[in-house]
Amino acid sequence: MFVCDNSVLVYIEETVVRTKIRHLLLAITGMGMAGLAAAQVAPPANIDKLKQMKVATTDLNIPVVPQTGPNAEAIKENLKRVKLPPGFKIALYAIVPDARHMAVAPSTNMLFVGTRKTTVWAVTNRNSGETATEVKSFAPSLKFSNPNGVCWTKDGFLVVAEHNRVLNFPAAEFFYEGPDVAVIEVVGQGKLIPPEEESYNHGARTCRVGKDGMLYITLGQPHNVQPRDKLKLYDGLGIGGIVRMNPFDGSKREVYARGIRNSVGLEFNPKNNELWFTDNQTDGMGDLIPAGEINRVTKAGQFFGYPWIQGKTRITEQGYDKDPLPPNVTAAEVLTDAHAADLGLTFYTGKKFPAKYQGGIFSAQHGSWNRTDPIGARIMFTSLKADGSADKTEVFADGWLDPETRQYRGRPVDVANLPDGSILVSDDFAGALYRISYTGQ
Repeated sequence: MFVCDNSVLVYIEETVVRTKIRHLLLAITGMGMAGLAAAQVAPPANIDKLKQMKVATTDLNIPVVPQTGPNAEAIKENLKRVKLPPGFKIALYAIVPDARHMAVAPSTNMLFVGTRKTTVWAVTNRNSGETATEVKSFAPSLKFSNPNGVCWTKDGFLVVAEHNRVLNFPAAEFFYEGPDVAVIEVVGQGKLIPPEEESYNHGARTCRVGKDGMLYITLGQPHNVQPRDKLKLYDGLGIGGIVRMNPFDGSKREVYARGIRNSVGLEFNPKNNELWFTDNQTDGMGDLIPAGEINRVTKAGQFFGYPWIQGKTRITEQGYDKDPLPPNVTAAEVLTDAHAADLGLTFYTGKKFPAKYQGGIFSAQHGSWNRTDPIGARIMFTSLKADGSADKTEVFADGWLDPETRQYRGRPVDVANLPDGSILVSDDFAGALYRISYTGQ
């Protein structure tokens, strides 16, 4: 636990409230401070944990990010270059510096946006219009470090997965503006992975909470190809894999999937609860190999081949291609263009897009950084077969990579559903969120 400014121990009293949230907890200890902390009820086993959470006091006068001006107009002009299927349109939703992964609030018209820097953004749409009305930093006194991953528990707790720490914010969507931000330290600083394994490379975590109530976190391994003397350590900790744990106290941690180089996007299929994730490609093997991957986990414990194989390519660094291929390698569902950098993905759950898109996967390609002929910076769509496996993958939105100069005008990171049936796309290069809607015209 940690406290900023005055220390306040928040006592939690369970109460049932008839709202879209299932349970709401009201903090009743004032201790001389203005404001009221609030939280939702976790499962009964977590009540004691909630009673121990602290309050981080922040300045109520938090500066907001300007949403108009030359920068906004330039981004709008760039969006005119983006090509979409007939009937779709794209528009600037919000200016959000360094915008990465998104967590759309379950009960209010707002969302939280992670970054690879030191800020989590609260993005609010106060008039239910087609653009956000306010963007400001969330709990700035907590001094976030690479808070890329943001996601929700089933009862409306916001989880923030940093490079090497995991935090949980009760009822964040209702009390993000107040001076008192209640927080639970799920995994303390330096305890998600050993500090000596920290690296700026592959340190952006992503997270989701499954129907089982467990928190799933991607842990990219910090090398281009992990050295052989790291294999046992990484396998045991889930580095180069996906781990799951209790989202309130980090207990019951286990490695859920292995053999992954660096996943920066995962999502559960709402139809069958299967977990899908992207994986980034090994560098230094050429422009055309290895292929990018979108993978599907059908049961706990599956192994996806890395570092022995990625896509259909054997990995030559460290001599892994000389080893026999390990047994029981789960093949990727989708192979994408090499080095396009597949990141965030989501299943389309809305009803406004044509039937072709309903239930399918929208995924973001960040764009290559060291490819001779740049590729990516686009949104892909993957349809699914009746058995839940991948069918066809095609380009859905393209145009952030200038075809003449080969320079980026934007780099998509994540895709998220909005309640109105549109989708949001985040862009950390332009520092913006885009809204894609269907007009049918």
